[in-house]
Amino acid sequence: MVYAIVRAGGRQEKVSVGDTIVINRVAGEAGDSVDLAPVLLVDGDKVTSAQTELAKVKVTAEKVEDLRGEKIRILRYKNKTGYKKRQGHRQELTRLKITGIA
Repeated sequence: MVYAIVRAGGRQEKVSVGDTIVINRVAGEAGDSVDLAPVLLVDGDKVTSAQTELAKVKVTAEKVEDLRGEKIRILRYKNKTGYKKRQGHRQELTRLKITGIA
């Protein structure tokens, strides 16, 4: 089984061909191709982590859709002053489908 650890959206994800992952928003339209930077490659028993060999490896993905994460609520409160502040946030995300590890 071939899989790779890639750096995507500020995190590292374990991917193999056919997987779908959700990362921070990537610019582009649905159907566009995206290249991801590999950190580690495992091909059966052979593990590749040297930068010179990883420079030759290419992990490609296809952008499936843009979406937004769950809403989080931020509340600030200070005692005895009547100060209250409420704010919400929804993270911009992208769903990718891994198309190849070469």
